[in-house]
Amino acid sequence: MDYFIIVVTTVAALYFHGWLYVRIKRWMDRDMALALAGNDERKKAFMLQQLATAQAQKIKRRDLPQWLEAAAAGYLER
Repeated sequence: MDYFIIVVTTVAALYFHGWLYVRIKRWMDRDMALALAGNDERKKAFMLQQLATAQAQKIKRRDLPQWLEAAAAGYLER
């Protein structure tokens, strides 16, 4: 019975760490998109849309900052 408790606790802790890691990555990506938008509410909505598009296109995380910066620059041209 002791081993069962240890296994269940370990699995729960690993799952929680994985969930927290994913949430923090999402928060960082969202924060980056909003930081590029500044104080403009319409640009914030646009940047969040662009972030969703980048995620749908499976843009790699290392390429995401450049991709979002290009999207933000494209917004200025509108």
